[in-house]
Amino acid sequence: MKITETQFKDCYVLEPRIFEDERGLFFESFKKSEFERITGQHIDFVQHNMSISKRGVLRGLHFQTGEHAQSKLVNVVKGEVLDVVVDVRKESKTFGQHIKLKLSEKNKKLIFIPKGMAHGFLALSQEAVLTYQCDAYYHPLSECGILYSDETLNIDWGYPMESVILSEKDKKLATLKELYP
Repeated sequence: MKITETQFKDCYVLEPRIFEDERGLFFESFKKSEFERITGQHIDFVQHNMSISKRGVLRGLHFQTGEHAQSKLVNVVKGEVLDVVVDVRKESKTFGQHIKLKLSEKNKKLIFIPKGMAHGFLALSQEAVLTYQCDAYYHPLSECGILYSDETLNIDWGYPMESVILSEKDKKLATLKELYP
């Protein structure tokens, strides 16, 4: 497995080795011992989530705060998404910056998102099935988020914004400046 750190400290893209033959294919999407050896991070996942979205659905940008903050390992098992991560660690040199990458069933890339980062994605395929493992349980009172269209973040989603499908909750998220004045 190839593990590459992004421009954000402790945020990694994982690219598994694919073994393919006439029967199909096999790959390890995550191997704890290898991840910990390469990154120096200790991780214990306690919750596994799945999201199924139709084309144009934008979910995010979400994160949990305080003692319930979560690290996540995200991958797409069907379709394709534009995945976006925003650094909301106030003390970080990259605070308020974002990265984006395409995750898909074809490229089989995963992204490890450490605590202190907001996460969102836009479904680009007819249907996108995304799974993510978390190292902390979901805690509703610790839930937080940033508006996907925050002008400070200036995220180019590469999609007609008038066609984006959002939850009512995501339409009402705060801007980065509102959360961190």
